[in-house]
Amino acid sequence: MGLCSSKGGNQKGQAYLLQTLDEHEGGINCMCLSEDGSVLATGSEDRTARIWTTKTDICECIGILKGHEDYINCVVIEDKYVLTGSADKTIRKWDMSTCDCVHVFRGHNSLINRIICTGDFVFSSSYDRSARCWDFDTGECIRVFTGHKRGVYPLIFIPIDDDEAETDNYEWDGNKDILITGSADFTARAWSFETGKCIRVFKEHEGAITCMSVDATGKILFTGSTDQTVRSWDVNTGERFKVFRGHTASIICMTVVNKIVYTGSSDHTGRSWVVQFADCTRIFKGHKHTVSCIKYNDGLLFTGSGDSLAHCFDAKSGAVRRVFRGHESSVNTLQLVDGKLFTGSHDATLRVWDAAGITDDTSFGAKDKNKEKTPGNEKTNNETQQTLNGVNNDDVRQDGANTKIMIDEDENMNENPQINGNMNGYV
Repeated sequence: MGLCSSKGGNQKGQAYLLQTLDEHEGGINCMCLSEDGSVLATGSEDRTARIWTTKTDICECIGILKGHEDYINCVVIEDKYVLTGSADKTIRKWDMSTCDCVHVFRGHNSLINRIICTGDFVFSSSYDRSARCWDFDTGECIRVFTGHKRGVYPLIFIPIDDDEAETDNYEWDGNKDILITGSADFTARAWSFETGKCIRVFKEHEGAITCMSVDATGKILFTGSTDQTVRSWDVNTGERFKVFRGHTASIICMTVVNKIVYTGSSDHTGRSWVVQFADCTRIFKGHKHTVSCIKYNDGLLFTGSGDSLAHCFDAKSGAVRRVFRGHESSVNTLQLVDGKLFTGSHDATLRVWDAAGITDDTSFGAKDKNKEKTPGNEKTNNETQQTLNGVNNDDVRQDGANTKIMIDEDENMNENPQINGNMNGYV
């Protein structure tokens, strides 16, 4: 087992530290939860993935997945299996009960960036400029999506109901299920799952697309870019709706909750935006480095950063509610389970924090110093508050649980120096 720390830490912020688990021998790049939240999987620079318990009194490592020949970039749990994508150009499927590798998915010509799973199919993106679809049971590659001119990163799979496809609101030309990919070539593309052909190009960004999301209906696409903007698009027509301006460096991560978009940036801040108006309603300040990962939960916004800290903000007011101190390097990924915050860091540790009772400590009506003061905010204030009240993040889950829309949730783009730097030579 890893090191265990009580809540009586000496440094401010370490009082919330419950456990430090140091079994990994390299930085933790990614993590994901099982559908019921009882199992956590982590992928590491040490070429292994590990499986952990989350709902036991003490978090324990219950499995080690060994076999990759290079570092692991992404991880997904589907039923009793774990899927891992690696810089060794392969995806591996593991049986959690035995920790045996049951399939190796081969076909990509460069490192795997992201993976998502629908249950029947696995989708992957790669630095080799392509995305692929694989049969979940056999590992056979059944589709290759080619057309991007540089590496492919975020993925979204949107299945269209037969009833919806028959309405006048859709013009899919028979393409019911679609895959959306974001690339370092400054574009996002929508692909027909049936044919593998590109049916839409979302082209307007002036930098690499680092992250994407959709609204709960799957009809509005959001793309975040190194050009410092987020843009919203009509998934059906490709029309650009809004440009969200305000960040002063690359957009690294985002999540959409009802009518609010939350973003994290290399400018050291997070922001919240109203989908309809593209107005910034809050700036979440406090970090001293890139905001690399972001999660919304029950009125609270959790962020991890290159400054080795995780923060908890009141999503409504923007106030800092808790700071989690203890990591010795960047926080690359985080998850929340039953009042516990799990953070994975480049320092090779998984840490467990007490995140309970924060909502009870929240005081409303205090002077808000972090509110964005921009022209036009006044006229949307009432509508913004109505949208912020009672928000629920169950409409679209990044890990794909309990929803048809699948969105990858890997948020370690900031670890790639070419993403943060000059993208002109990026392939």
